[in-house]
Amino acid sequence: MACFNKQSISCKRNVNAVRRRNNIFRFAIIMLTSWPMLLYNYYDISYIINMIKRIDRRYSMDNKLYKAYVSILEEELLPAMGCTEPIAVAYASALARKTLGALPDRVKVCVSANIIKNVKSVIVPHTGGQRGIEAAVAAGIVAGDADAELEVLSNVTEQDIAAMQDYLNKAEIRVEQSTSGFIFDIQILASKAAHSAFVQIAGSHTNIIRIEKDSKALFFREYSEDKRVEQTDRTLLNVNSIVDFADEVDIADIKQVLSRQIAFNCAISEEGLNGTWGASIGRVLIRSYGNSIHNRAKAAAAAGSDARMGGCELPVVINSGSGNQGMTASLPVIVYARELNVPDDVLYRSLAVSNLVTIHLKTGIGRLSAYCGATSAGCGAGAGICYMHGGKANEIAHTIVNAVAINSGMICDGAKPSCAAKIASAVEAGLLGWQMQRQGVEFCGGDGIVTKGVENTIRNVGDLARLGMAETDKEIIRIMIGGC
Repeated sequence: MACFNKQSISCKRNVNAVRRRNNIFRFAIIMLTSWPMLLYNYYDISYIINMIKRIDRRYSMDNKLYKAYVSILEEELLPAMGCTEPIAVAYASALARKTLGALPDRVKVCVSANIIKNVKSVIVPHTGGQRGIEAAVAAGIVAGDADAELEVLSNVTEQDIAAMQDYLNKAEIRVEQSTSGFIFDIQILASKAAHSAFVQIAGSHTNIIRIEKDSKALFFREYSEDKRVEQTDRTLLNVNSIVDFADEVDIADIKQVLSRQIAFNCAISEEGLNGTWGASIGRVLIRSYGNSIHNRAKAAAAAGSDARMGGCELPVVINSGSGNQGMTASLPVIVYARELNVPDDVLYRSLAVSNLVTIHLKTGIGRLSAYCGATSAGCGAGAGICYMHGGKANEIAHTIVNAVAINSGMICDGAKPSCAAKIASAVEAGLLGWQMQRQGVEFCGGDGIVTKGVENTIRNVGDLARLGMAETDKEIIRIMIGGC
């Protein structure tokens, strides 16, 4: 029995007579394109039944909402090389050097506590295995391409790496904690002789709010913690509309961004499985628990994080500002799609669900918090896999609620090798949440933070992470810095 009221997954608008007549044609197309799945038993009959039930809702989504969802995917699923926080530091540093017009001999770095947390323990790519803020600053200043944003270090050479080390030995780089009050804050003051350049990024990894040269403002943008950095309003997201969007999206509108996610994230996952990176969690999972699709889904996502946290120089496509979340939201879905041999359009639609559910959950949490972002992405992966198997909006909603109830509360204590293990746990929660739903087992309102209605539960997660865990975040940072 459902734990919350079922809601129509249509846009609740009348369907005119013409659309209804066209349903006959659409039904024919669906049957013609779906017969291989029935013939080879990749799907059970429920997939076709669910597609038939969705026919009346096809092409019914509001055009403005449709375009917003496409834009959200384009804005969030960006390529990045390395852990995004040290890369953002490198980006700001490269921009400061470009603004100064010379190699600075003094650099003052002011960053928020969460940046310190996420840069402290992770290897910066293209630095010869170096860690920390100073390494990220040196990489950006010596060899960074400011125009490449989160791929700022993509063109570093061996000579550049040697020059970075020389720069670290000679230049004065001073790191301080920011007092701005921004959760995400990077300030770089680069100086040479009597000249200086200042760059500030706040709110998200590429959101530049100030550029100065010799104390003269060249660029300024108002920013506050209450003002959304993103171009498109994320509050437009809800589970019902996400499923509607996945049902009716023209694949051409999302193919480019999702194809890049598939290519980049699969490549680094393969590297993590084949090489020795980080804590080798992906390899441990395969060696310990075998080659089942369930285990491979976890291992693929974990292996991508192994490589990324270990300094692998392959790019990833991020989600909500995080490569780990981008890999967690995508790789389990891809593994299931390849196992089931589903058509490409089904994979793209399932990835749309997974990515948008992840972004929806992260909107209330914020870019950086004490709440492990992989938890949200694991929920997204479970939702995407549920959709791939013919799941409707209410079934996807229950999958999300189940996964949230299982794993909420896992802390973020910075980017590091153990992220891969947390990703495996997050994917496990998403898969268990889906399997519970399939068997009619659901967590109901009153079970901990679960409240009647998936959107209410998602709001609870945001409040828990953003408000309830604010002091937890401070304590995590105190412990980490105190242990340096």
